[in-house]
Amino acid sequence: MPHQTSLKTVKRSNEPFWWALFSAGGVIAALCVPVLLFMTGLAIPLGWMDAPGYEAMYTLFENPLSRLVILVIVSLSAFHWAHRFRFTLYDGLHLKHLNAPVAFFCYGCAILFSAYAAYSLYSF
Repeated sequence: MPHQTSLKTVKRSNEPFWWALFSAGGVIAALCVPVLLFMTGLAIPLGWMDAPGYEAMYTLFENPLSRLVILVIVSLSAFHWAHRFRFTLYDGLHLKHLNAPVAFFCYGCAILFSAYAAYSLYSF
């Protein structure tokens, strides 16, 4: 008689989606944010670079592709924060019993922040 295995129903989870946003945000945060902070926080104030003028910044923000890049950087960084903060609350403060409200709060904040960034960049 052939060996029969029982098929158990596997619960589908949305956890891989949040982990993907977390890792993409981590890559963006590791590669882009330090360069932006160096340029705006050190290089321009210390005179190593000239500050871009109003016209140059307006031209940059007028381009839809640069708006999209800024939105991706801001949104993915927000989701990276949300996932990291969620697990900090779970592991650091031992709030595992509040799984759904903590996840809703963290990811909801990231979604709202991303929507606000999209609206701000769209209405520029």
